[in-house]
Amino acid sequence: MADLGDLREEYGHDSLTEDSVDPNPIEQFRIWFKQAMDQNVTEPNAMSLATVDENGQPWQRSVLLKAYDNNGFVFYTNYDSRKGQQLAQNPKTCVLFPWIQLERQVIVTGSVERVSTAESLKYFASRPFGSRLGAWVSQQSSVVSSRSILLAKFEEMKNKFKDGEVPLPSFWGGYRIVPETIEFWMGGKSRIHDRIFYTKQDDGSWKIERLSP
Repeated sequence: MADLGDLREEYGHDSLTEDSVDPNPIEQFRIWFKQAMDQNVTEPNAMSLATVDENGQPWQRSVLLKAYDNNGFVFYTNYDSRKGQQLAQNPKTCVLFPWIQLERQVIVTGSVERVSTAESLKYFASRPFGSRLGAWVSQQSSVVSSRSILLAKFEEMKNKFKDGEVPLPSFWGGYRIVPETIEFWMGGKSRIHDRIFYTKQDDGSWKIERLSP
């Protein structure tokens, strides 16, 4: 067994207090997200998305955040994929933004809803030509016998849509995570980390609490 007991970093270059955060966690997320971009964090919009299957087995994968506002956090995928099927059965999720370079994490829990077709179409049209073709090529999460089959399908789609007009697939679109809790985590010295936890209240306001590390 690999012994990784001595593999550790000392955190604590900054601190986070209840008084220093914005009352609105979406605004606090905007502040941190901008800082992540300013610090050249690799793909700061990458987030680990958790879903649960019919047997209670959790699954995770990385997806890309493509929009956010006070209504929630939006990502796009194949609705028939494993995660799409699991979200159809259990429309609850948790996402994690692992900004390790900044000694920070953001964790969002909430329910999931599909965005409008108009929203999906607008984003789909903004994607590079190859990415739009890729959405048609992949029956995401299904078994495929070889990569050559995918490449052949890609060439087929490229010829079919050679005029550059690629329609939005009916099986592809966006999800909005409607947040119920948002946690901002910052590494602290001697593992005394800062954890500021927001909970959405019935009146739309947010309750702010500090969690023990």
